[in-house]
Amino acid sequence: MHRYDEAIETLGRDVLAYARERLMFDPAPLDAPRPAAELQAMVGETITEHGLGPDVLDLFTEKLAPACISTDHPRYLSFIPCAPTEAATLFDLVVGASSIYAGTWLEGAGAVFAENQALRWLAGLAGFPDEAGGVFVPGGTIGNLSALVSAREAARRAHPGPPPDRWRVLAGAQAHSSIASACQVMDVELVLVEEDGQGRLTGDALRRTFADGGGDGVVAVVATAGTTNLGIVDDLASVADVCTELGVWLHVDGAYGLAAMAAPELRPIFDGIERADSFVVDPHKWLFAPFDSCALVYRDPARARAAHTQRAGYLDVVTETEDFNPSDHAIGLTRRARGLPFWFSLAMHGTEAYARAVRQTVDVARYAAAQIRSRDGLTLVRDPDLSVVVFRREGWSAGDYHAWSQDLLGRGHAFIVPTVHDGETLARFAVVNPRTTHEDIDGILDTMR
Repeated sequence: MHRYDEAIETLGRDVLAYARERLMFDPAPLDAPRPAAELQAMVGETITEHGLGPDVLDLFTEKLAPACISTDHPRYLSFIPCAPTEAATLFDLVVGASSIYAGTWLEGAGAVFAENQALRWLAGLAGFPDEAGGVFVPGGTIGNLSALVSAREAARRAHPGPPPDRWRVLAGAQAHSSIASACQVMDVELVLVEEDGQGRLTGDALRRTFADGGGDGVVAVVATAGTTNLGIVDDLASVADVCTELGVWLHVDGAYGLAAMAAPELRPIFDGIERADSFVVDPHKWLFAPFDSCALVYRDPARARAAHTQRAGYLDVVTETEDFNPSDHAIGLTRRARGLPFWFSLAMHGTEAYARAVRQTVDVARYAAAQIRSRDGLTLVRDPDLSVVVFRREGWSAGDYHAWSQDLLGRGHAFIVPTVHDGETLARFAVVNPRTTHEDIDGILDTMR
């Protein structure tokens, strides 16, 4: 298996030809999932004693790939889409072919150096000091968990006496589901703080929670910079005031929303982020990188190393040095250089191109909101903070929304799944693809008459 022979040479040409064809689609087919029984009948067993040979590529491209929805389609507006640049996608091929272990400086110095420059740019957007740093992890779930583990270790060191009966994390009611998951994994209590009339976590509500005894044993406060469902940005400045006053770790989950910092005119939305102890932002969401890439950034990386550095005799050669080892800053030792495609695209195109792309998506979201306001039968649920737009079609039941969604996907026109907020089924656009146009929005809204 491990040799470059004529068969692999031919396969390599075929793989590159498919990758080239896929990149040249404008747009790529939206496609749709198929039932497992149907795929089984079409594909059969693929794991066999002697292998299927290079024909496996045709099996994937002709039968399996069309059963996957294209997240980079301009009318994929569900969840939080992924819209990587062609440069980032191509460089992902290079990363895969390069066999780089990027957990330590010793083995991946060049890759880590490049990743750290991309992290430094993100840290600078947030107003973090020069010594800030971190690591690219698979996604916001691991990023949030790693940050909270670091916060708990910092709390233990700050209070070396008997621990509380149970550590706590405070977060807004709109916090991402990964925060609850992280608390469950860590066996700490999650306390949800009452939101204000705009759905935000605020310093006033946080202060009341502390005053009522909900702040005992708190290891961290989690604020959100762009909630997944509604795109809400918490009142970061007032939350930071309270955390600074009380000496509590502030972590900002900006997996989706903090990408908007790339456009300087949008940076004031996140005032207060500069006083956080850590934050996450996913380049595979709104910073145009392929899956999977979450940037986890610490104000003081030494506090993360205290929590995450793994110790073993065979690791002394890397841990007993002054080198910057990415694996010292998050859960997990083995890692691919998942930040490199983002770095490559950012280095190739420049930061102004990223600012323009973010502006374009925000413009489309604001256009969608304006169109919803102007059309009979449609009601905007709230003005968008960023690029998530949630609205209702008057008179529709949950079944109507789901039937509409299935029809759009069935026709290959768009992928828009309904959401639920306060018990009500609603329509939702998440615009992060610069190729999404005003005309796309008009065409989708026209189907709701």
